[in-house]
This record gives sequence, C-alpha cells and structure tokens, in this order.
Amino acid sequence: MSAERPILWTPSKDRIEGSRMAEFMRWLSETRGLTFDDYNALWTWSVTDLDGFWSALWDFFDIPASKRCDTMLAERRMPGAVWCPEGRMNFAEVMLRPAQARPDAEALVVRSETFGDSRLTWAELSAQVASVAARFRAMGVGQGDRVVAILPNTETALIACLATASIGAIWSLCAPDMGHVAILDRFRQIEPKLIIAQDGYVHAGKMIDRREVLSTIFDGLETLEQRVLLPVVGDLPEGAVAWSDLIGDTSEPEFAQVPFDHPLWIVYSSGTTGNPKPIVHGHGGIILEGAKQSLHQDLRAGDRFCWLTSSGWVMWNAQFVALGQGVTLALFDGAPNHPDMLALWRFAAEERLTYLGVGAAYITVCIKAGIRPRDELDLSALVSLGTTGSPLTSDGYDWIYDAVDRDIWLAPISGGTDFAGAFVCGNPMLPVRAGEMQCRALGNAVRAYDDMGNELIGEVGELVCTEPLPSMPLYFWGDTDGTRLHESYFDTYPGIWRHGDWIEITPEGGSVIYGRSDATINRKGLRLGSSEIYQAVEGLEEVMDSMVVDLEFLGRESFMPLFVALAPGLSLDDALKDKINNAIRASVSARFVPNAIVQVAEIPRTLSGKKLEVPVKKLLLGAKPESVVNRDSMANPDSFDPFIAYAAARA
Repeated sequence: MSAERPILWTPSKDRIEGSRMAEFMRWLSETRGLTFDDYNALWTWSVTDLDGFWSALWDFFDIPASKRCDTMLAERRMPGAVWCPEGRMNFAEVMLRPAQARPDAEALVVRSETFGDSRLTWAELSAQVASVAARFRAMGVGQGDRVVAILPNTETALIACLATASIGAIWSLCAPDMGHVAILDRFRQIEPKLIIAQDGYVHAGKMIDRREVLSTIFDGLETLEQRVLLPVVGDLPEGAVAWSDLIGDTSEPEFAQVPFDHPLWIVYSSGTTGNPKPIVHGHGGIILEGAKQSLHQDLRAGDRFCWLTSSGWVMWNAQFVALGQGVTLALFDGAPNHPDMLALWRFAAEERLTYLGVGAAYITVCIKAGIRPRDELDLSALVSLGTTGSPLTSDGYDWIYDAVDRDIWLAPISGGTDFAGAFVCGNPMLPVRAGEMQCRALGNAVRAYDDMGNELIGEVGELVCTEPLPSMPLYFWGDTDGTRLHESYFDTYPGIWRHGDWIEITPEGGSVIYGRSDATINRKGLRLGSSEIYQAVEGLEEVMDSMVVDLEFLGRESFMPLFVALAPGLSLDDALKDKINNAIRASVSARFVPNAIVQVAEIPRTLSGKKLEVPVKKLLLGAKPESVVNRDSMANPDSFDPFIAYAAARA
C-alpha cells in the first residue's frame, strides 16, 4: 500500500503554483467555471467528460488548425472511436509554431559522437524543414506516400520527419544499429517511396560502417523511387541524392491541412515473433497527446529538455512533446557510458538541462557503476528527471535522491509505443513516493481489473483503459479487417483496452507497475510480477542483470529458473547462490526462491531494452527457437543461444 512507501520529495508552494498543471486548473476555473478540490477530482472529470476535457485542452494550448472541431468525440467506442471528424490541421505546423514567436532562440542542441556538437535556432530549424519538404515534393512525394529513414538521434531525422509531416506524407524510422532483416521486416510492409539513410556512425569511439547493410536494404525495398544518403564513411553511391543537397532551398514553409485522423507516422511493436505490428498514429491524436503530456512533464518555453533514446524507440517520437511547447530540445547521439559513465550527466550539466529523461535500466547501470553525479558536476539547473522503459525500483528512487539531487522532481512514466503516450506519469503538484508513479494521466481512464473485469484498488490487476484516447492506433498497416488490432488489445475485456501490464492503483491515486502480465509468476496460487524479484536480485552488487520465468506444466509442480548475468570476473558458486536466495527470501518471500539459478553472459532483450521473458518461457516449455523469437528484433541476438542449450538439456 502507498502509505507504506516513504515520501522522498514534496513540492514547494512555489513549484506547485508555478506548474503548468496548476495553470491549467486556474484556466479551467476562469474560462469554464470548473473547480476541483484536488488532482483526483480533475482526473475523474477528464475521463468522464471526454468532449469537455479534450476541447478544453485544445483551447488552453491554442492549437492552430485551419478548421476546429465542433464535435471532439463523434463516436465513443473501442476500437473504432471517431475523433474530430471535421477538423483540419498539420502536426509539423504545430511543432514549428514557436519559430514565429522566438525565431532566434535555440530550438535544437545536438551532441553526436559522429558529428560533434551543433545548434539550430527556431528560424533555422523552420527554414531547413521547409527546404527539405520542397525537395521532397520535387522528388514526387505526396500525401499518403511513405518516407522511411535509417538514422540516429540527430537533427537530420527530426527535420526529415517534420518535412514529411508538412506534406501530409507518412513517416517511419529505424535505428542504424538494427539488423537488415529487422528493418526490412518493418519497411517492406509499408512500401516506402523514399528512404533517407546514413552510411555509418560512431558509437563508443568506434566507427560502424553500414554501407553493405544499406545496400541489402535498398535492394530489398522494391517500391523505392528515391534514395537520400548522408555519407559518413564513403562516397555518395550512384543514383543517390546527398542530404546536404536538400538543405538550402529558400521556399517558405507550407503545411498541408489534413484530417484529424490522417496518418502521421508508423511505429512498430517489439515484434518478438512474426512480423512487427506497424502501428499507425494520426496528426490530431499525437498533437493532443503531446500537449497533455507537457502538463505532466511541466514543460514551457525556456526549458531545456533531453530524453536519452535510440531512434528506434517510441521515446524518440515523444521528444516532440517538448518541441511543440517551444522548449529547447537536446539530442544525445552516442554511448552514454563513453568515455565514462558520467558522459550523459556531463552533457546535462554543460547544457544546463532542466529536464532529463532516461530508461530505468540506465539508472540501474549508474548504481552498479558507483557514480555520484552531484559530487562531480553542477546539476543545479536540473529540476526534473523522468524514467521509463521498465519499472524503476525503490533502489533507483533512493539513488537519484542521494546521488543526483535531493530536491529534484522524479517523475517515472509508463505507457507504450501503442498510443505514443503514458498511462501513468508525474504531476509536479504531488509528492513523490518510493517505487510509485504519482498519478494516472489526464484523459486516460486507467484502472486495474481482475480476471472477471472487476476494478481493484490497492491490489495488483491487469492495466486497462476503459475509454478511448485520441492517440490510440488508427489501425495496423495492412490489417484490413482489424483482426490484429482487436487481438492485440481487446480480446480479453470486450470494448476495453488491455495493455498487458500488471498495475496497482493506490487509494491516493498513485500507481505501481509490476511488469508484463503475460510473464507472471504463479507459485502455489500466489501471483507476482517479475519486477519484484529483479529488484531483490539486481540489488546485489554481484548481479548485473537477471531474468526469471515460471514454467507451468500440466499435472506437475511449476519449475522456476533464475538466470543471472554477473559482474565481470565472477562465477556463480554455492555461496553466491545462497546470497541470491536469501535476498529473495528477505525482500519478496521464500515462496519465490527459484528452483535453479543459472549463470549467463547476457539477458536477452528487445531493441527497446525489454527483457524477453515470454519468448524464453515458451522456449523452455518446449517451443522451437525459431518460432518464439525473431533475432533481428533483439538488441543482443547471441544471448539467446545459452537459453536454447539450457532448454535442450532440460528436455
């Protein structure tokens, strides 16, 4: 229960009253006559009066549109909700609006291992987007055409995305460290007309040559008509256009006015088996979700924002939340542990970042490395810190308040690629409790359900969303009858979105995410999310990473192995096994002591950093290796081999 979780941070009166959330609540009182006693009352209104909330959000942020929405939610159902049917707008126009008010202010700050440091003002960013869009049009790109890219997290990808959106074409991006099979599995489904790519990059001080991989990808995309290259390691290939040739056109910005639900971009599920699901989001839904998230992240013009992300993760797309508010967006392209573990924190100090976001796994690595950024760097400008990707343990909370800043606002979030947003997140008006997310996001009717569809408070249940959101997928590309979409979210509770996470909603309105519900451990009738075991095991200095799976066999007792990746130079002996088991007994329960502990070099993870618990579980239950995982969708494909060997030995 939340009462047992200690409060680590309480906002000052000035922080509360100066927050954008408080500003929004005052605005609702002044313009709508709506007053709320607390955040929970505001949240209840936001998920009950959907038309009132989303139209108020539109007005509060004064979102530009050539045609406003008379009806915000025309058809209230899931799947298939119809939002703002008469609206006309453009995502790129909204993101670049700050260029009108603050043309000489910094829009982008980029630190790249490949290209060094660079900066763009709002006027420069707007001009380059207009130039690239004009060249795209000249190359035959029109509304609905797919423009794809294989680029790192630098200004090139951002500019190309905005240029694509300004035309009304559809954007899709893969990271350059992805394998050619994984990229082709994604891009072949959507039949792109134009591709933009970089032929190499530097990571952790090493040059990575991608020319051969790119050649294979180009040959495998039969619909390509145009290739744009950013040369790093070689010359421009015959038939390709240099990215630099797209910059410099003096065209004025043009923004095609498209319907609210016109496709903006295509992102992909992790795709551990079969083809990744190509998830299509619309202009209007992403605009509204981004505006709302800026309330929860407390962002305004003048802030300096960075989220450590690969261009293959949806957090790359989420960076537009900051850009649309006139915030200076800082892009970090490189290894955050090179030349040492302070690299990212040094960037935050030097650029006077006010908001830094990272994956929870990165915090764990910082703890293991024993660094204390506050002791070596001036982080006085940094007032907000976000995390996501996996549940942040209580140890992570403690480390941040001890080693980073005792007065920082820590706001972990949890959501998904699926709707490019957060279900549960932060609120600068509320206290921070160890291991807990502060609130359910406005407009997101998030609840915990038991197997029968009953709502739970103070107990762990399935994370569901009972009302539609504007940024939910329009559809999956190629899923003509909606079967894949329905099976992905709506086949458990009809008409209700099931996200696939275990969540506890506290009586105060906070929440705790316990990991994926389809990787649940069930020991003698007691269910548990794997994250609680990870917190106990990975809290040991000897354990760098871990994975636990519960193997249930009909007619037999379950078997639960724990796989551990140890610190360099260590081997798993009986003494360390005892230490691990004792940590689980003390922190979780003796019921969850594993049947076996197995040392491996690495824990298998997806490209977005998630542990492959379900594929490993299926493998150990007897499924064929090739049927449970697509190795090209893995960050570390070779890590799966020891699990195959273990499964064979058990069989």
